[in-house]
Amino acid sequence: MKCSSTFKLILFGFICAFLASSCVKEGPMGPAGADGSDGADGSDGRDGVDGNVTCLVCHASDNILAKKSQYVLSGHAVGEFTLEREEWSSSCVRCHTPVGFQQFAEFGEANIVAGGIENTETFDCSTCHGIHKTFEGVDYALRITDPVAALFDETVTFDLNGNSNLCGNCHQSRRAGPSVTNPTDTTFNISSSHWGPHHGPQGNVVAGIGYEEIPGSASYPTSDHPHLSTASCTGCHMPDFDNDEVQGGHSFIPSTAACNECHSGEDLDGSYDYKNTQTIVEDMLIDLRDLLVAHEVMEGSDEDGYEVVPGVYKTVLASAYYNWIGLEEDRSLGVHNPEYVKALLINTIEAVEALEE
Repeated sequence: MKCSSTFKLILFGFICAFLASSCVKEGPMGPAGADGSDGADGSDGRDGVDGNVTCLVCHASDNILAKKSQYVLSGHAVGEFTLEREEWSSSCVRCHTPVGFQQFAEFGEANIVAGGIENTETFDCSTCHGIHKTFEGVDYALRITDPVAALFDETVTFDLNGNSNLCGNCHQSRRAGPSVTNPTDTTFNISSSHWGPHHGPQGNVVAGIGYEEIPGSASYPTSDHPHLSTASCTGCHMPDFDNDEVQGGHSFIPSTAACNECHSGEDLDGSYDYKNTQTIVEDMLIDLRDLLVAHEVMEGSDEDGYEVVPGVYKTVLASAYYNWIGLEEDRSLGVHNPEYVKALLINTIEAVEALEE
């Protein structure tokens, strides 16, 4: 046993001596060797968007400033129909307040804030255009381009062709006439001095829908007329701005230069009264108004204006007033859809005159 312990002690000492002999200090580092050859280059990453160029698409002085200068000439910029009230009801905000239209475009009619919206702003770029969403060249895309859901009849949609559909969402009739709401009744109750299509029904005139198409000697044309199929809201109201005539662009003032792309000759002569269409329509509107005054459906004067007298009338008289006020407030005097407007007025006047026989 003693012998074994001695052997282990000697073995341990030998191992320690061996290890100690291998623990020597390192010498100084030698000179660096020659560089090796470079490895192969990796593939290039994808280029990022050039932020400066993208911003300048909209913010260049010859772009957005020019459009803003044009826009101050427009009725939309004045704020007459946005600042008229401090607060608009939930049924009005989509077209009378910037934030209301933005909510409608983004979320739809059903999701507009209930109870109305206080308004202190006029329409600006962001009302119609989405801004700072993608930060790319398409950032200013229009909020709505799909066909328009009609307000006068929820079963109807109409297409004003792409960009013009944005206009049609507000520039349309809000209420239907007797032929839709009371198609079989012989009398109709005009319950309010505000009754009628509502102000600004231009989209319905262009599309040729939503009016009281009373039968008569004039045939109603199809909706596929040149001012719908070839021209458009934006094509006539927003071609390149004309500094001399102060028309077009974001002023929205109709451009006679745009008219000249399809119409020419002395009949145009720098006005919108091509082939006396506006003169003819204005005369018929006056004739129809005078007939309605004679039937005591309307009252007023040239100085103070005319308005409807609430009451129960023969349906044909209510339909006649609906057509008169709708075409009067279209304000194009037939230019938006010449043959359709003429047919409406001819047949409506004939129907009212027949009551006197």
